[in-house]
Amino acid sequence: MQIIAQVLFLVALVAGIGFFIRNIRRLVRNIKLGREVDRTDNNGERFAKMARIAFGQSKMVKKPVSGFLHVIVYVGFVIINIEVLEIIIDGLFGTHRILSFMGGFYDVLIASFEVLALLVLIGVIVFWIRRNVLNIYRFLSRELKGWPKNDANYILYFEMVLMILFLVMNATDYQLQLNGAPHYASEAGITGAFPISQFLLPIFDGMSNATLIIIERAAWWLHILGILFFLNYLYYSKHLHILLAFPNVYFSKLRPQGEMNNLQSVTDEVKLMMDPDADPFAAPPEEEEGAEPEKFGASDVFDLNQVQLLNSYTCTECGRCTAECPANQTGKKLSPRKIMMDTRDRVEEVGEIINKKGKYEDNGKQLLDDFILREELWACTTCNACVEACPVGIDPLSIILDMRRYLVMEESAAPNELAIAMTNIENNGAPWPYNQQDRLNWAKEN
Repeated sequence: MQIIAQVLFLVALVAGIGFFIRNIRRLVRNIKLGREVDRTDNNGERFAKMARIAFGQSKMVKKPVSGFLHVIVYVGFVIINIEVLEIIIDGLFGTHRILSFMGGFYDVLIASFEVLALLVLIGVIVFWIRRNVLNIYRFLSRELKGWPKNDANYILYFEMVLMILFLVMNATDYQLQLNGAPHYASEAGITGAFPISQFLLPIFDGMSNATLIIIERAAWWLHILGILFFLNYLYYSKHLHILLAFPNVYFSKLRPQGEMNNLQSVTDEVKLMMDPDADPFAAPPEEEEGAEPEKFGASDVFDLNQVQLLNSYTCTECGRCTAECPANQTGKKLSPRKIMMDTRDRVEEVGEIINKKGKYEDNGKQLLDDFILREELWACTTCNACVEACPVGIDPLSIILDMRRYLVMEESAAPNELAIAMTNIENNGAPWPYNQQDRLNWAKEN
């Protein structure tokens, strides 16, 4: 029976990791649908930013309650899963608490795992209450209806179950050690320290060793299978940020937030116009001969860069960006969170077409209009509040600007007020409809 259990564990482990690798490869492929962008400069500054924001959670704690709870869940969930290493070794080789040779340090580890498991359980319950009972405004937006709301709750339920299984597994293991059960008892005494699960012992009082083993094994199997399932569920969930927050912060923009990038093709054209030695009638370089003109801005995910697509997959849907957005606060349709969710949905739609047909075939949809409305784009004030608020370095504004550039430069579809202002700038050098010679007439008035 032990050999069968080891073989089944190996099959489950290989299947879980294999499916995870397949999902990661699809994720990387989808991100590479975007344009390449070089973000390999200033490695030291990027690593420092990643350590401060992604690992150190510095922006998360700006909202003290949710930030503190998130740090507990984040630290607890990561550290508790260190025990997965021991579970894998025990599962493959049929051992029991293989790392117990570390003695007192092992006891400290197990004790800290249990304390953290309890804190994670409490934190997750509070998160559930915040989402479903307190009705916090940023969790009630229209983009959180249906799957996004359910997804957030599924994860919370899942984390609750995993923590409970962990404590039940330890409690029954502890009871079996106290009973001197074969395979569990050790000549060295009790292996591990159980400051939390010891309070569950009265539940199992009076049960036979056979019953305790069934409960312990069931909790053990459900715990490790649950972790493997969770690992693969990440790809379909907003909780991809657990993995992607680190590269996302590393590749985030280092320039001042208010600095907008210039289109290289436009920059080159302006430089050519300003160069007194340039020949306006010169033939283009051979490599540019017959090349397709570069598209201005973005109308679909293929026009965005790879960091922007990475941003969309990293979005935690926490809503801090939308809560800070002045356009959203004044009743406009714009929600920076929805911009990121729509971008991810479109990338996933394209990815599914590639999965089924081996390559992308146009399905008559694009990011602009089919997912993100023009009204949303023009509601943005470019204040950068969303970028500043994001705890994992996401930049919704860059997507909005690229899509507005497309509307203006490819479709000439700017709002009438903006079109008038730009025409005045072109003709008068100012957004107002006054001749340059008359601009100072106001100063002559008494």
